[in-house]
Amino acid sequence: MTWFTYLLRLGDDALIMAQRLSEWVGRAPVLEEDMALANIALDQLGQARLLLSYAGEVEGAGRDEDALAYFRSDREFLNCQLVELPNGDFAQTIVKLLCFGVYQDLLYQRLAASADERLAAIAAKARKETAYHVDHARLWTLRLGDGTPESHRRMRQALEEVWPYTHELFEDDEVTDELAADGRAVRPGELRQPWRATVESLLREATLEPPTEDWAPTGGRRGIHTETLSYLLAQMQSVRRAYPTATRW
Repeated sequence: MTWFTYLLRLGDDALIMAQRLSEWVGRAPVLEEDMALANIALDQLGQARLLLSYAGEVEGAGRDEDALAYFRSDREFLNCQLVELPNGDFAQTIVKLLCFGVYQDLLYQRLAASADERLAAIAAKARKETAYHVDHARLWTLRLGDGTPESHRRMRQALEEVWPYTHELFEDDEVTDELAADGRAVRPGELRQPWRATVESLLREATLEPPTEDWAPTGGRRGIHTETLSYLLAQMQSVRRAYPTATRW
């Protein structure tokens, strides 16, 4: 089940990030940004579908992407806590998108060379999308961080709120150790330094400084989440659970 667990982690990250970003539809600061965030959410959803479908096949229990998305409880989700955090204001969403986007971009770059051909193909496709996500977040980070005193203040506050949750992205465990040993996965810890170099360089260009590191919440990879995930899942799963036998056609 180690391979299933790893695929589930990747798929859950993308799925929950997609759900959070979709909450901006109709609420973004400008119409163009409304469309941009919706497209990024769709990219994440597409990645989630590929990964969860693969995970369901690996599990061999008859669960497809829909079953894994709509019929698991919060303790069964293995996403990092970062992606489930509430959107907050626009600055907080941009900081979260920057931190997670750079992580995903580095991860998929490495996974494109995975010994597992199917995951390698998914990663190669996904990286074309995450490159845009990073660029979009970078432009807004520069615009807000080096903008007005108010936008700068909000970006600093967003960094203080989001930054502690980035540490979980780089935790190694027995799952990643086992799969990295045979070339299928990547040890997250190996991504920490290039991630920090990229993100901190962008922050300083935007006249921002990385926050002081004092605490690092964790547990998402083991099914331990913030209370906000339960509310997110209640909304995301409500229609499917109300009509469990419904089909698309």
